[in-house]
Amino acid sequence: MAANAKPVKCTDSDCDKGLHCFKFHSRKMSADEKGKCRSCKVDLVDWKRVHKRTLRDVAYTFDALKLEMVRHHNWHVDFDKKALRSAETKGRDSLIKFAETRINKYLAPATNAYDGRQTPFEGNVVYYAQHATATCCRTCLEYWHGIPKGRPLSEEEQNFCVRLIDLYLNRRLPELPEVPEESVLARLVKKR
Repeated sequence: MAANAKPVKCTDSDCDKGLHCFKFHSRKMSADEKGKCRSCKVDLVDWKRVHKRTLRDVAYTFDALKLEMVRHHNWHVDFDKKALRSAETKGRDSLIKFAETRINKYLAPATNAYDGRQTPFEGNVVYYAQHATATCCRTCLEYWHGIPKGRPLSEEEQNFCVRLIDLYLNRRLPELPEVPEESVLARLVKKR
């Protein structure tokens, strides 16, 4: 993100550019508006299809997610330097373990006092993945993936979240090795 660029918030939309916000606001929207853009009221997502959580249909889910401004942003924005450096240092395997830990700690419990604020927007590629795939908080899990709040996530639901993050990383960082290659510095030290 450019130094003076305005950060994208979960409730932002730019409907003229096809970037919406589907997050339901119970005090400002009627029940029949649930699932529609909160700004322009367009109905673009087949919610029953997305809520099935079928990984064989992940292409549709990812296309639908990209219709929402905050998700689209996290699918296309350049990763910050710290996040890229960390990804290169850790490799894909460590990133997936980190994602598993985050899902288990912040999403799996029935309640989290910080729901909606527990996932930073920068600093790790997994954070970008969580926002892009709506696995960042229980609110997003509920409206995007049909996983209700107020109860612990099942092991299957946790695995689904981690798999979405993994698929995102495969698409955004296809060259990232499973295990990081030994750094030039480490090789020089070994030669001594």
